[in-house]
This record gives sequence, structure tokens and C-alpha cells, in this order.
Amino acid sequence: MYLGPFARPPIMPANFSALRAQVEQALAGRVASPFTYRDRSVFPTVPAGIPEIDSLTGGLPRGALTEIFGPPCSGLTTFLFSALAARTAQHEACALIDGSDSFDPASAAAAGVDLKNLLWVRCQNIEQALRATDLLLQSGGFGFIAVDLSDISPKLVRHVPLDTWFRFRRAVEDTPAILLLLSRESNAKTCASLVLHLEGQAVSWLDPASPATHGAGSNAHAAARLLDGLRIRAEILHSRRQIPAETFAPRKNVLQLNAKHQSRESSAIFSTKSNWNQI
Repeated sequence: MYLGPFARPPIMPANFSALRAQVEQALAGRVASPFTYRDRSVFPTVPAGIPEIDSLTGGLPRGALTEIFGPPCSGLTTFLFSALAARTAQHEACALIDGSDSFDPASAAAAGVDLKNLLWVRCQNIEQALRATDLLLQSGGFGFIAVDLSDISPKLVRHVPLDTWFRFRRAVEDTPAILLLLSRESNAKTCASLVLHLEGQAVSWLDPASPATHGAGSNAHAAARLLDGLRIRAEILHSRRQIPAETFAPRKNVLQLNAKHQSRESSAIFSTKSNWNQI
């Protein structure tokens, strides 16, 4: 079939291989493996600070986007504090992009987060949060970047274009940084290398008549109830990382967690300490 004097002949499959080799050679030293990021399945990982989660997922992947989502009271804050505590304990520079300015530094410090190694970016809306994420990813220097959108209306987060999450994924690739996204619904989906769903299953309370409840003395209210435990279900919805079979929990990709909380003060003002134990 004649296509005219300026038509180019079709490129044969062999020419694709030669062209790919030329591009890789030209980019050598500047871009590592430019054609392999879509099929990437091997990531270096670090602990998330919760043994059961680490056993289930293999840890948080570096150079990748991880999405953790769930409804209110599903353990998102506990997960965030545990991950921040684990990373700051290693003297790693961390950043928290607080989408709704709801972060409590005192609670984070009580959970073991070293605030000296944490940059807290306080945002008033989702536009500021996304802009701050872009800036931090481009600036580099952070080993762990958490974007907390869990207190922003899911309707607003749904309107974030999919190419935004893809751009974040590309920005963090081939870097040692961990990008963690927390929200109520899954939005990044396949742009994330790991998507984990958390859901609260049951809440247990201390008996008002128990010594632990009235440990604060006469200042404790007669009807006070202290949080004793929170049962959480964790499920992997998507993972691009190859995980050996022996690292999974006995229930395959579903895990039950038990968060034990011990109060140091009265029920009106108290701090909590989480101990994660496998059921």
C-alpha cells in the first residue's frame, strides 16, 4: 500500500530493541533503567513499627507510594505514629503533610516520635497539601514523607486527578524516600505499590470499678471509662512487591491486630500507649 512520498516505513520489532539500547546508553548515569519502572516488583523495605503489619506486608517500600486507608477509628493515626516513631528512631529526616492541621505533637511524642527529626507542614485544605507534597518530593532529603488526608472529606479527595498520584509515584521512584498516603478511601489505587485497608472491628473498655480506672485517685470521675483495646483488621488490596509466602500471616492477607491502651491520667485528660499483640 502506497502512503505517499513522505511516509516512513513501519518500524520492525528488531528496531525497537536497537532504539531502546540507544536510549539507555544515552541516559546512562542519569536515569537508572528508564524502561523498567512499570514492571518493578523488588523494593527495599523498612519496618513500619508494628510487627504484625511488617509480617503481613514485608514493611514499607522505599522509592514507592504506599496507600493506607480506612474509616475513622480504624487505626490510621496509630499506624502513622508507629511509622514515624520507627523512622525518627533511626535519625531519619521525616516530613508530615497535615492536610487538615489536626496533628497532635504531644500524642506523637508520647507514642515515641522524635519531633526533632520531623518537619510538620500544617495545611488548611487539600490544595495546600498537594502543593506541599510536590515541593517536598522535588526538594529531596527526606527519608519518609507522610501525607495525611484522613480528616479531609472523601468527596474532595476523590476529585484529585489520577495523574497527581502517578506524578507522586514517579517523583519518589529511584529515591530512598518512603511516600505514605493516608485517607478514608482508596484513591491512588494502582499508582501505589502497596494499598492497605484498615478497619476497626471491636472496642473494649476498662471496667469503671477496676483499680486501673480509678488509679488517678479521688479526681477520677465515677462514670469514667478508659479505652482498653481496639481490634483492627488489616487487609492488602494491592501490592506490586514480591513477598515470600512465609512472611504472610496464617490468614493469608488478612490480619487481626489488638491495640492495648493504658491510661496514665484520668479519663478527662490521658495519654495512651499502644502495644500491638497478635490475636
